[in-house]
Amino acid sequence: MVRVEHVMGTVVSLHLRDPGIADAAVDGVFGWFHEVDARFSTYREDSEVSRLGRGALGVGESSDDVREVLALCDDVHRESEGIFEVWGRRHGPPFDPSALVKGWSVDRAAAMLEGAGARNFYLNAGGDVVGRGGAQPGRGWRVGIVHPEELDKVAAVITATDCAVATSGAYERGHHIVDPRSGRPSSGLLSMTVVGPSLARADAYATAAYVMGREGVGWVSGRPGYEAYAITAQHRAVFTAGFARLLTSVTLDPVPGPSA
Repeated sequence: MVRVEHVMGTVVSLHLRDPGIADAAVDGVFGWFHEVDARFSTYREDSEVSRLGRGALGVGESSDDVREVLALCDDVHRESEGIFEVWGRRHGPPFDPSALVKGWSVDRAAAMLEGAGARNFYLNAGGDVVGRGGAQPGRGWRVGIVHPEELDKVAAVITATDCAVATSGAYERGHHIVDPRSGRPSSGLLSMTVVGPSLARADAYATAAYVMGREGVGWVSGRPGYEAYAITAQHRAVFTAGFARLLTSVTLDPVPGPSA
């Protein structure tokens, strides 16, 4: 079955290959995404995130889910030595944990599906993907990395199973990723894709590595279980050796990566 909804400011699609999964389980997954939108949206004045951002709510007064997301954000902030920044402590934008929330919410939705007995599904939220099992027996899911400047084309295709894939760049929201060291939009790369076991971390790592530029590929390779694929401003592909093993096709000229 296939289900598609517009929620969290993007399109969320579920491809479910397992028969016998109750409709209520799928309804619960999409209900969860609407709950996340209500709690974490930076565009809704009554959301917890908006209230935190303007000081109307303290972290200690927020929900368990919000505190969990903030703890993960703090972890990646430390790992990236401040490059991943959601609080605007230096030159960054106002409080906005969106770079981790979408991946975190899809991870939770995937766990809900697995709890309902699903073993083969593909959950895509605006290009950030969790895949379990495969599209067919013995075959992983094919995940296309959209070309950052030609949105009707893919820059590469990977085939993987039981993994998460996140991409950061100037796609849906334009040049919105700010380097907290300078306060200016990042411009060294066109996009950064990260593959790993957790979409929450892959999402956040992709954002941090995108800000780092080409050096971000090496930084991701130092995160256990995660691999990276970057498209430079010169339209070249830089990727780790682990990512190379997943590649099915590429349309850009490769250049050596830190472990390629």
